[in-house]
Amino acid sequence: MAKEQLQVLNALDVAKTQWYHFTAIIIAGMGFFTDAYDLFCISLVTKLLGRIYYHVDGAPKPGSLPPNIAAAVNGVAFCGTLAGQLFFGWLGDKMGRKRVYGLTLMLMVICSIGSGLSFGHNSQCVMTTLCFFRFWLGFGIGGDYPLSATIMSEYSNKKTRGAFIAAVFAMQGFGILGGGIFAIIVSSAFKSKFDAPSYAVDPVASTVPQADYVWRIILMVGALPAALTYYWRMKMPETARYTALVAKDTAQAASDMSKVIQMDIEGEGAKAAEPTTSDSVSSYGLFSKEFFSRHGTHLLGTTSTWFLLDIAFYSQNLFQKDIFSAIGWIPPAATMNALEEVFRIARAQTLIALCSTVPGYWFTVAFIDRIGRFAIQLMGFFFMTVFMFALAIPYHHWTLKDNRIGFVVLYSLTFFFANFGPNATTFVVPAEIFPARFRSTCHGISSASGKLGAMVGAFGFLYLAQNQDKNKTEAGYPPGIGVKNSLLLLGALNFLGILFTFLVPEAKGKSLEEMSGEIEDGTVGELGGQTSSSTTQSRV
Repeated sequence: MAKEQLQVLNALDVAKTQWYHFTAIIIAGMGFFTDAYDLFCISLVTKLLGRIYYHVDGAPKPGSLPPNIAAAVNGVAFCGTLAGQLFFGWLGDKMGRKRVYGLTLMLMVICSIGSGLSFGHNSQCVMTTLCFFRFWLGFGIGGDYPLSATIMSEYSNKKTRGAFIAAVFAMQGFGILGGGIFAIIVSSAFKSKFDAPSYAVDPVASTVPQADYVWRIILMVGALPAALTYYWRMKMPETARYTALVAKDTAQAASDMSKVIQMDIEGEGAKAAEPTTSDSVSSYGLFSKEFFSRHGTHLLGTTSTWFLLDIAFYSQNLFQKDIFSAIGWIPPAATMNALEEVFRIARAQTLIALCSTVPGYWFTVAFIDRIGRFAIQLMGFFFMTVFMFALAIPYHHWTLKDNRIGFVVLYSLTFFFANFGPNATTFVVPAEIFPARFRSTCHGISSASGKLGAMVGAFGFLYLAQNQDKNKTEAGYPPGIGVKNSLLLLGALNFLGILFTFLVPEAKGKSLEEMSGEIEDGTVGELGGQTSSSTTQSRV
């Protein structure tokens, strides 16, 4: 590798944590805030959509989305996300991170607004339009995964890189929380203005016409944080690692980084020389024999662990509604009007996010650069396995009324350790262990594998968890294996996650080039001391 390249990269690795690092976390993190808001807010309004568009006169219960429509409305964004992760991950390596970064955000803004404006004179038209915009919304969200992770990893110093990438991902927790809080505010405002009887009292009047505005407003507001962040994303320079290692313009990389991290970095010549450390390092292609020799097990590790994690993480809908009903957070649907139901669901999800989801993310941020990615991921999968089996084996015990609180505690701990564990580390690690010219693509492949797992967890297990007695299944669903057997299966999948974690290397305290093999035989260490003293000067 050319000496000028090493100087620029080492300057980034040894740079002190500065205000620009936190600015980058906010700019990238607001994308993830939007991602989480948009992906999870649909679950707040699906019951309302059922009441509005699928009401059946004389039915003892409020209208609900048919299974195929519910799967489409909830799942089409996951399909779009998977496609977007693969496409924008590849594009980020071909065109550069910055050039693609703003495109994903604009797609999210346009499609969030489009989702809320879903038009049509009947339920079929509205659902079709909604699914169309939700797919392309997911496509934009998908691009944010590899690009945000790659940009943050390439901006960071090696001492705090894990915490910075994890902090970007942790904004997802605030997005879930923000969606719940906003839904509470909107439903409360409409409820106070347009009061209505419960469904049991008057089925038709329980859903006021103005309720149709509520779900549209909730979906459309997801455009705001993305739109507010767009200008600042466009002001971010291309990452120095992409410019130096892929575009091979070291002078430009040095100039860009000097402006933003308050350090003077030398860059000799307009273009850097071709890497000289090892010809094979710069010549092999993605999915070549050399790539699989160097990084095949790493890619298997990142894709398999993310896939297994997301099956468990997105299966939470299996028993969430039962828990909420059991502890009185959500009473039977017939005892509420439409707006009251939105309020109750939003309040319940907000409490879960506040008590379990958000703390787990930030525990990862606090400890990832102290105990490492491997230890956190292994610990997370271990405790998820333990708690899933603890829920499953004595499942009848937990269904008894006096034991429901214990079930809630174990449920919350399961997802606390998902977030203080593999849900965060599976996002961080793929951005650290692959070469710069493949980094975004490999992260996109890993995250797409996760979204495939999310679809299995959210929809496959929705069918699997149905009662084995066909007379006790939910309307429209065939018999399944039951909740107990589903929990046992999830525990086994989490155990597999423990095993596949051993394929993933530890990146704590190492430079990206050390991890990817772009600098071999300790070259970075030899030049590190020279570079930090002779080519970088702090301005502060």
